[in-house]
This record gives sequence, structure tokens and C-alpha cells, in this order.
Amino acid sequence: MSTLSDLYQETIVDHSKRPRNRGTLAHATHSAEGHNPLCGDRLTLQLEIDNGRVANVAFQGQGCAISTASASLMTDAVKGKTPEEAEQIFAKFHSLLTEDKLPAPDLGKLAVFSGVREYPMRVKCATLAWHTLHAALQNEHKPVSTE
Repeated sequence: MSTLSDLYQETIVDHSKRPRNRGTLAHATHSAEGHNPLCGDRLTLQLEIDNGRVANVAFQGQGCAISTASASLMTDAVKGKTPEEAEQIFAKFHSLLTEDKLPAPDLGKLAVFSGVREYPMRVKCATLAWHTLHAALQNEHKPVSTE
């Protein structure tokens, strides 16, 4: 690996080709659907909240590499967190993609998406899973759209 951007690209490619937590949950307590009409990304997100924490999370659907990788990394990032902590991670991630500043040091692997802000159309791909997470945590039943 020659540069940090190679590592970033490798992480996104890995999570898009081998997404973590893809599937459905038998005991989901929260769910939401999301759609990015411009790119065609669609996903269903399911959460199992137990004892005030995200005990399990899964997604299914289809999308571009950025959308799929973001959903995969998001599921890893929020597992074990309280809904409030998950919302805080979403706020930091959204800021990473929409504001011109260095990534928050506590975003871990999610920092790989920092370059996405240079491509405004791709921001919607990267944030679809996160907006869908927010809707699921709020028990919103209207499908999420990035438009």
C-alpha cells in the first residue's frame, strides 16, 4: 500500500464487495426503507434494540459501491451503541461529508469517506444508509429519500 488514499479505496472496495451485516433480522424492533432516486440505491435497514442499545443491525438492498460500503461500515459502527450515540455518530459522519474540515478523530474507519465530499452527487450515496438509520431510530414509517 503506497498511500493513505489507497487504504481508503481498499476499505470502500472491500465493504462494497463483502458487506458486513447484510441480511435480515428475525427479531427486529425498528426498521426503515431508504431510496436514492438519482443513483438508484435502495435499502431496508433493520435494528434490534435491546436494553437501550443496538444489539443487532442488518441491511439489504442494492446500491452503488459507495452506498453499500457506507451501509456496511455504518452497521459495524452503531452495533452496541445507544440510539443517542448512533445519532451522534451520524451527525459527525454527515459533517465529515458536508463541511470542509478534518474528520473527527473518533470516526475510525468511517473517515475513509472524507474524499466523498469532493463529489456532491456521491454524498447522497454515502449518507443514504445513515438517513435510513435515523428514520429507523425515530420509528418513522415513511420511506427515506435523498431528494
